Amino acid sequence: MSNHLAIATVTATLQRLLQSAIQGDVEGARVTTVRPDAIGTATPETGVNLYLYHVPMNYIWGNSAEIQRRNRKGIAANKARTALDMNYMISFYGNDAELEPQRLLGSVVRALADNGILTKDMIADTLTDSNLGYLLESTLTNQVEQVLLKPLDLSIEDLSKVWSVFFQTPYNLSMAYEASVVMIEGEKVGSKSLPMGDRFGGIGTFANQPTVVDVIHQDGRFIPIEMDSILVIRGKNLQEEEVWIRIGEIEARAEEVEKNKIVFPLSSFPQDCLKAGIQPLQVIHRFSFQSEIDNDNNGRESQVSDPIERFRNVESNIIPIALRPTLVNIVADNVFGSGTQLRYGTIRVESNLEMKPTQKVILALNENAQDNPQAYLLEAASFESATNIVSVPFKGVKAGEYLIRLQVDGAESTLERDSDPNSPTAGLFIYPLLSIA
Repeated sequence: MSNHLAIATVTATLQRLLQSAIQGDVEGARVTTVRPDAIGTATPETGVNLYLYHVPMNYIWGNSAEIQRRNRKGIAANKARTALDMNYMISFYGNDAELEPQRLLGSVVRALADNGILTKDMIADTLTDSNLGYLLESTLTNQVEQVLLKPLDLSIEDLSKVWSVFFQTPYNLSMAYEASVVMIEGEKVGSKSLPMGDRFGGIGTFANQPTVVDVIHQDGRFIPIEMDSILVIRGKNLQEEEVWIRIGEIEARAEEVEKNKIVFPLSSFPQDCLKAGIQPLQVIHRFSFQSEIDNDNNGRESQVSDPIERFRNVESNIIPIALRPTLVNIVADNVFGSGTQLRYGTIRVESNLEMKPTQKVILALNENAQDNPQAYLLEAASFESATNIVSVPFKGVKAGEYLIRLQVDGAESTLERDSDPNSPTAGLFIYPLLSIA
């Protein structure tokens, strides 16, 4: 679901989309997001103004969300959600003698017709914009429901009613669009009473139990998490005298801890203990206490002369992280075929992180060519124990040079771009490469 920044994120994404469309069509045109009565004073001479003027409830999605968040007995199972539509007034202004408002209108209609959905990539690009740092914590990319764009067919009467809200504001050529839907999730979690046995004889929840809300790379939400990454763990009640981080089955003590944030380098774990793929992460509060009771080998309690130091853990919720592998070595073995024949053989792949036999390991090949590049997905052969090296058989593969990515349960190794601005391949992926001759 989306947090409170979702509405502003939709507006910013639309602004970036429209700016990209109009700047090549009308020189000097800019997209602004001010009130219509500020057009001409807080805007450039030529441009498009995107103004959110109405936010109605979306009852279809809202009712669906309400049903989904309840169990059969009507008890709230998770956080409340509110479904909203967003109605935008898009105004066009400029030199009427050169038909600039009309040219801008055509440019915007074309752009919104070509981009009827705000994709996750578009939203992610907005959130990584250095000028929009105030939206960095937005979780709109996590929303399952897509944000769809469609024009609103307002009559002259409806249009005049909207513009009449802005006192003594001259009308500009305008049209309305709707963005639907945004699902904003509340922060308060639903609750359920303990059963009778737990209420009187069991152990209830701890008042200051840590809660993990989000785990991201220190350099940004969309930076991939790898073995050398530094994690930023956000949540509530995270600070305690002794805090440990558990990933999978191993634990390491966290040193940089605040009340609602932990900064934790993954290098705190030995590399050979972590596995590639989707991993469960927890925050552990560890408390020590003295006990004068011990158990003998038969499980019977007995008194001891010296108190024994014992530990009690208070664990947070589990949140998944995608730990991406890094390719260490790639070799094509026993390749058969010549000339224009398709090749078959085996690719031996070495990763910096171990892979389990129960994980799905796939190798993605993309031909590094301009003319009709080929792409293949190859599944690794089965293996019996955790390993860093897997064999991937292939057949029917075109000879050539390929960019290689390793996917372990969906966690994918990264490709390197050419960072040399003077290079003919500047900005393109260049590594790792495998040649299949």
